[in-house]
Amino acid sequence: MKRYILYLMVFIFLSCKNKENSLKTIEGNAIGTTFSIRYLDNKDDVEFDTMIDSIIKKVNNSLSTYISTSDISKINKGDTTIIVDEIFEEVFYKSEKIYQETNGMFDPTVGVLVNAWGFGPGDKIENLDSVKIKELLKYVGFNKVSLIDKKVQKLYPEIYFDFNAIAKGSLVDDIGKLFEQSEIENYMVEIGGEIRARGINDKGVPWRIAIENPNFDGTRSFATTIQLHNESIASSGNYRKYRIAEDGKKYVHTINTKTGYANESNLLSASVISKLDCADVDAYATALMAMGLEKSKEFLENHTELKAFLIFADENGNLKTFKTENFDN
Repeated sequence: MKRYILYLMVFIFLSCKNKENSLKTIEGNAIGTTFSIRYLDNKDDVEFDTMIDSIIKKVNNSLSTYISTSDISKINKGDTTIIVDEIFEEVFYKSEKIYQETNGMFDPTVGVLVNAWGFGPGDKIENLDSVKIKELLKYVGFNKVSLIDKKVQKLYPEIYFDFNAIAKGSLVDDIGKLFEQSEIENYMVEIGGEIRARGINDKGVPWRIAIENPNFDGTRSFATTIQLHNESIASSGNYRKYRIAEDGKKYVHTINTKTGYANESNLLSASVISKLDCADVDAYATALMAMGLEKSKEFLENHTELKAFLIFADENGNLKTFKTENFDN
């Protein structure tokens, strides 16, 4: 009888251990891309799918410029009566902070130029020249907008918000916080390459992810892999989203907020890792791409809370990499 009880106790212990280490996966589509969520849990009665769908819907209704009835679309059209929700408010204040830190290189009011260059939901301007760009730059600048009593105020009604460079990271954070509120300590949320990770994976080690090489031919290869120690990572690059003009000139989707132009630089990819929210590193990665290689290096020297892995082309067109001193893979 004692031996039977011992066997039973061992069986229960192993069962609980296996159940506790059970890896669960949720996959789907959101905000124009795919998502993959992995987490460890010993509960089978929590339906996260429905709650995640609800979060995605709320983010879209708040921040999507591709949905005409969203708050941001109404604000862009000049509706001054919109009382923004917590999602919009948090993204607004994060954007304001990073706009100031990057000397305006990260600026969600660049939307008017995103549309003009043909990378947004608005009308593209054909034969965009320096005169028109100078005119549009009048409507760019996060110092020209404010949020008072949850209502947006714009210096010019033509100012057009585009939070796409931070919204994806914000959605990652919102889903991650859902798991934390549900006492899930070990998880990884990935949406379109932006990731927030906490705890360990089913192997008992920190979550490991790969950083892609900037391949222009559509193939996929990896420059390096890293472990995330309760960190977030976001990458930005110009090697997939671009367009070729009739004259053969290449225009990339990262627009320099100072010049108004969308010209390609030798910095091809920027990955930023930090214990900050994924929304933050999402914005910083975009800012680095707008800065270019040398200014990015200078910026990172003064922001040691960020780890970065940059991929660039040297004068001969060969791929090279740069990583900050605190980068540990």
